[in-house]
Amino acid sequence: MSAKHLIVTFFAAVLAAPTWAADEGIDYVQLPAPQPTETGEKIEVLEVFMYSCPHCFHLEPTIEAWLKNKPENVEFRRMPAVFGPKVEPHARAFYAAELLGVLDKLSPALFEALHVKKQKVWDEDALVGLAEGIGIDGAEFRKAYGSFFVQMKVNRAKEMGARYGVDGVPAIIVNGKYRTSPSQTGSREEMMAVVDHLIGMESGEAIAGETPAAPIAAAGGS
Repeated sequence: MSAKHLIVTFFAAVLAAPTWAADEGIDYVQLPAPQPTETGEKIEVLEVFMYSCPHCFHLEPTIEAWLKNKPENVEFRRMPAVFGPKVEPHARAFYAAELLGVLDKLSPALFEALHVKKQKVWDEDALVGLAEGIGIDGAEFRKAYGSFFVQMKVNRAKEMGARYGVDGVPAIIVNGKYRTSPSQTGSREEMMAVVDHLIGMESGEAIAGETPAAPIAAAGGS
């Protein structure tokens, strides 16, 4: 075989070889025991996040792009991580806004206040002020913030964070069975490709160890 043919054969083999695969124990882990989901018959994709986390803030565009094309049999949820008392007010604000049906207004505003405007929005009064600044009734928000319902949701988030084994954010839990994160996969885009693969496994459309399609890196990198 000529040198030219050897070079062509070599590059053909390189191109044909899989360059990325979802490996259990590396790209994701299977939880020791399946955890309850809240999405009925649909496959649950749950993002565990903190408003104060810069990586969570930068994940937002990736999540929004993924949501535009998510499978019909999938429902996406978010749950704040509560790693300590400093971030608990943000978790309370999340559930207060959810209770009032204004989470779509509060979340981007709080992310922007913390990461773009560099504002110190860390306590109840500051959070009520932020809510009022974006047109949310301050009295209603404060009432929800201090409600027993919100306290129950925060306590539940603490419990579930521990049961999922989450020790850093952002992290994504697929159907209460698998946990993945950008730190495991290497980038935000690869994490979402792993999420799609795990959804395929839960849907019976993929098998563990099967190589999913290689992710396409978004502008701006990981």
